[in-house]
Amino acid sequence: MLSAIRPETRKPKLYKVWLLNDDYTTMEFVMQVLESIFNKSPAEAHRIMMQVHTQGRGVCGGYSYEVAETKVATTLDLARREGFPLQATLEEE
Repeated sequence: MLSAIRPETRKPKLYKVWLLNDDYTTMEFVMQVLESIFNKSPAEAHRIMMQVHTQGRGVCGGYSYEVAETKVATTLDLARREGFPLQATLEEE
């Protein structure tokens, strides 16, 4: 009799989404992005925005690849529509 083979389940890899600092995007817009796209509270949005401002980049969260990719694209699209050069990237955790 063949023994049952149990497939190994693994958690999906997570990807960090980063916002990058620039000299033109306003702090208010960065907070708007963090609250509306990344569902951050005002206090958490402020903390991340200050990290972006003072350290050059700040992490918005860890997501599956598809969700991270969508959040980056949504951020870039909104920034372009509002006339800001804000950049967002993702990297594997």
